[in-house]
Amino acid sequence: MAAERKTLVLWAVTAGALAGFAVGAYFALHLGEVRQATSVAAKAATEASAQTANDAPPAQGIELLEKDLAAVKPEPVGERDFPIEKTAVGNIDFNQDMTVQVFTPYQGRIASLSARLGDDVTKGQTLFTIDSPDLVQASSTLIAAAGVLELTTRNLARLRGLYETRAVSQKEVETAASDQQTAEGALRAARDAVRLFGKTDADMDRVVKERRVDPILVVPSPVSGRISARNAAPGLYVQPGGAPAPYSVADVSTMWMVANVPESDVPAFRIGQSVSVRVSAYPGRAFEGRITTIGLTVDPTTRRVLVRSEINDPRRELWAGMFANFVIQTAPPVRSLAVPLNAVVREGDGTMTVWVTSDRRYFVKRTVRIGLQYDGYHQILEGLQPGEIIATQGALFLTNALSIANK
Repeated sequence: MAAERKTLVLWAVTAGALAGFAVGAYFALHLGEVRQATSVAAKAATEASAQTANDAPPAQGIELLEKDLAAVKPEPVGERDFPIEKTAVGNIDFNQDMTVQVFTPYQGRIASLSARLGDDVTKGQTLFTIDSPDLVQASSTLIAAAGVLELTTRNLARLRGLYETRAVSQKEVETAASDQQTAEGALRAARDAVRLFGKTDADMDRVVKERRVDPILVVPSPVSGRISARNAAPGLYVQPGGAPAPYSVADVSTMWMVANVPESDVPAFRIGQSVSVRVSAYPGRAFEGRITTIGLTVDPTTRRVLVRSEINDPRRELWAGMFANFVIQTAPPVRSLAVPLNAVVREGDGTMTVWVTSDRRYFVKRTVRIGLQYDGYHQILEGLQPGEIIATQGALFLTNALSIANK
């Protein structure tokens, strides 16, 4: 009996020991898992916090210090008229419709020149003279015709005196009168022939009186204008219509502006449209004109079309060959929101931004979409409302300051 009790006690102690060991092992294992889970969670939280800090977008606003306020000029957004226009570049040229090539009416050698390239001349002013054999022949005919008329006139007067005394017959008087009339007609024809050379009645009377032929033919300018070309030289033999013309005279009260515009812009141009032309020689000035010619073909290489305009130049300030900018309004102006050019900043990705403020101290960057540009202003299509206050000066300063702050 005592042995059985001792055995039961031994088994009870053994069972308690095993139960205690099992409980200890369970708690040890569970505590390790909890500690491991806590460590993993803490690490994940740290990594997530760091990732969030790295992915956070940079600040888009900046508050100015008192010392920086003077660098920025805030102004409300307003509206302006933006003209709808096309632009192109071209060159000034003489108005070929108002340019005259001056040829000699008769052949001969140039004796002297009276005008140089670029000179302004008036109508009737002498350009050059030639030694003309045709003028010599015409003048000789004039002298001979004048002599024949003088002879027949004296003969008629003599025969009329003799007829009164019946010394000659009436037939002889009539024949002399016919000869005298024929001589008068020949003289008139000779004078007309010499007049074609530009000689006046006084010049012809002097030739007849002095019996001396003047071989010099004067070639005057047919119009008032500027000498645009000169191919004459003393001693050069010239003929009527022989190219090149000794002189070319252009009426420079109007000039041409010749431009080549992209074929995509051609539908916007029409004959008679007003144009404004600017040249670098006269900054700030515009010469007005109108379109006179639109080409009918497209250049296969440049894909451009000729557009020619007639430009008013009453003060004769434009010169052929000048580089010119050509502007034409193709539609009525549009009224739209507008900001100064300095208010818009182009970002590195190509977007356009402005700086908006409500208290004139804290500025926020905002993306906008711009359109036309005219007279120092950008047209704003999206991103702003009328009356909003933006930085019209110092926008680039704000952009640089924000970039430094975000580093």
